[in-house]
Amino acid sequence: MKKYNGKSIYRGVAVGSIKYYRKVEIDTARREITAAEAEVKRYEDARDAAIRQLNEVYEKAKHEVDKDTAEIFEVQAMMLSDDDYNDSIWKMIREHHDNAEYAVQTTGDTFAKTFSDMDDDYMKARSFDIKDISRRILCILSGQEPESLTSATPFILAADDLTPAETVQLDKSKVLAFVTKYGSSNSHTAILARTMNIPAVTGVIVNPEWNGKQAAVDGFTGEVIIEPDEETLAVLKKKRAEEEERRERLMELKGKDDVTKSGRHISLYANIGSVNDVEAVLENDAAGIGLFRSEFLYIGRDTYPTEEEQFVAYKNVARKMKGKKVVIRTLDIGADKKADYFKLDHEENPAMGFRAIRICLERPELFKTQLRAIYRASAFGTVSIMYPMITSLQEVRRIKEISAEVRSELSKENISYGNVEEGIMIETPAAVMISEDLAAEVDFFSIGTNDLTQYTLAIDRQNAKLDRFYDQHHPAVLKMIKMTVESGHKHDCWVGICGELGADTTLTETFIGMGIDELSVSPASVLTVREKIRETA
Repeated sequence: MKKYNGKSIYRGVAVGSIKYYRKVEIDTARREITAAEAEVKRYEDARDAAIRQLNEVYEKAKHEVDKDTAEIFEVQAMMLSDDDYNDSIWKMIREHHDNAEYAVQTTGDTFAKTFSDMDDDYMKARSFDIKDISRRILCILSGQEPESLTSATPFILAADDLTPAETVQLDKSKVLAFVTKYGSSNSHTAILARTMNIPAVTGVIVNPEWNGKQAAVDGFTGEVIIEPDEETLAVLKKKRAEEEERRERLMELKGKDDVTKSGRHISLYANIGSVNDVEAVLENDAAGIGLFRSEFLYIGRDTYPTEEEQFVAYKNVARKMKGKKVVIRTLDIGADKKADYFKLDHEENPAMGFRAIRICLERPELFKTQLRAIYRASAFGTVSIMYPMITSLQEVRRIKEISAEVRSELSKENISYGNVEEGIMIETPAAVMISEDLAAEVDFFSIGTNDLTQYTLAIDRQNAKLDRFYDQHHPAVLKMIKMTVESGHKHDCWVGICGELGADTTLTETFIGMGIDELSVSPASVLTVREKIRETA
């Protein structure tokens, strides 16, 4: 028996035979070509074939999984028509006389890195989409087909990595779990694993020699055990039974109130990164959306989104939520969230640079376009606006002036809008220290614990070498949260948490004791946090 430690991306326990999935090897070495237009056509034919394949996978996923999950592949097909992606490949072929394989591989790697470097889980996950569509084209160019993922008997799938397309094509009745070397808890593969209720572990160096061997996957601890002994199997079977009981218990909480034993009500909301995430919010019975990241409308394109584009997206979310609160965070771009058309200068320390509200206040027309779209959407539901990266009273007062200008313009144009709350994110020590003054200016605070921890501890949370120093439970962080709650309540300003700590059930009781009014977590965490709230005295 041998144990390997990885990272759990979906909880659960599975025991069975391993099937090792080896991807096809494709030669992407650079070769100089002489007939550029013929090579361009070769690429375009492969791209068009990839789009047809993705449309077929979309139809399969729509019937076998669900429509929202299937939309991943519809989005990937759209990505293959992206001007920036295609222009990069065409330029390499036409101007540098590179072969199509090299151009696709290089472009895919460049775009994937751009997305993976972003400090946003939703955008990070797009790097896997880029890799997936690029590899699909490469397979077509090379005339190869990936190894089959089918099997007559149940198996644990092991691979270096799995793309969303590969995962959705699995026979769900046969797959017990999957183990990968690469991937993240926010990748589409992880999302699909949760949708399909398949235990999953990543960060394990997968060995081809495991093929055919008995194994156990512990999605709770992230352990993969090759040829487990009877004692280990007994422990895991007990854990699996307990997890099944837990799931049944959580399902019974749907429709229940988020109320402590003493009668204290907590607003339990969900965080989303796109319109497509709303179904997960509703399925997990969240009381509203506490953080709607609007960046997805700006990233991955070469021009600013229009007012109408934004309005449609915000309106769709507001309508789907049917009167439940939707808190839309205004543009939080800059730092590691890049869009070339913003033409932002290179910065040595971008996390503390020209980003988020600073860009909006320097480019008021950009800001007003987004605010107009949000206010227009507010006529179709209960919408609130949240401003990120606040450090001063002057910023808040200028924001309120611009917001008032937008409302005045809409009124003059006879365009209706709702009664919109305005709040700010508390994610800098400066905002915490002046939180009592800020509370007098706004309707609510939402504490962004990820950045608050980074700035409080002077730790770059993107630096893996500092992981062991990045402590969200640090007393300084918790004291700042408590101070923010107290300041907000002095001015009837409700206070929530939308960072990772909101889903940390080891702190739920502490937050309730501090007087926190709202917790906004990932949709999948809603019922777990509800259970903890209802257990709290």
